[in-house]
Amino acid sequence: MLRDCVLVVTGEDTTADLVIDELNQRGVPVVRFDLADFPNALATTARYGEGAFAGSLWTESRAADLSAVRSIYYRRPTQPTFAGLAAQDARFSRDQARFGLGGVLSALPGCRQVNHPRRQMAAEYKPAQLTVATELGFAVPPTIVTNRLDDARQFVEEHGIAVYKPLWSTEYEEDGEARAIWVRAVSTDELDESVGGTAHLFQARVDKSADVRVTVVGDRSFCVRIDSPLTDWRERYDLIRSYTVVEPPAGLNVLLTKYLERFGLSYGCFDFGIDALDGTWWWFECNPGGEWGWIESETGLPIARAFADLLAD
Repeated sequence: MLRDCVLVVTGEDTTADLVIDELNQRGVPVVRFDLADFPNALATTARYGEGAFAGSLWTESRAADLSAVRSIYYRRPTQPTFAGLAAQDARFSRDQARFGLGGVLSALPGCRQVNHPRRQMAAEYKPAQLTVATELGFAVPPTIVTNRLDDARQFVEEHGIAVYKPLWSTEYEEDGEARAIWVRAVSTDELDESVGGTAHLFQARVDKSADVRVTVVGDRSFCVRIDSPLTDWRERYDLIRSYTVVEPPAGLNVLLTKYLERFGLSYGCFDFGIDALDGTWWWFECNPGGEWGWIESETGLPIARAFADLLAD
């Protein structure tokens, strides 16, 4: 039974592999599993009351003492499906697993969680992000969240050119292929009654010379300038012209730390746009579960090492 170990909760993921390799080099015991392994290849027992918590977790190859876990790293785990059960039974089983297994892990005493699932979910809400970023003093472009067509049109007219951003990246398919909604410029004549169908986020378009991705892990930040011809560089990675490691403006690291503290996070990926006119770093968003493996590959920045430092501490 492993004690003082790191739990890595993930599926098949090369980014998680980078962190595990760093931990292995330090001799830190790791127990890797996916939530989707439950219940066929993953089991747990937790005991409460009687003065202290006691618990164990078993994978097909390892066992961990849950009362002595050093830290947990959540890296985009997938959820149990309970295939083969009737729809109602599968739904019941998924909920019990979420609040049972998930509840046990999220409440483990004395261990660091990167990031704690409930705190990460709270930080996913873009209106919450915008509120905190504004309060802390980031340069935030004028933004509106609305389902009123007249208000949306007035906002776009006021700012000349605006962009539309989804409030959540919902998975959907077209002709059997996965699709994504990217940030797009919009004009007033493109807005119609469909705005009234649900909530939409519109933001004043920043005339930017480049984008910046800032990956913050604990008290370390890694800033990379991304030069792309697209409004949303994530749409076509093959069109990105260059990645350049840069220094952040004075005081920015302090704001990044305060932002994560407000949400109780240990890690986050911040996106900025550099103003083409005066060089202002405009704050766009913070993804509390953002991708970073390709950034390390492109730049050589020791991001995985920073994660290992945080998890092994």
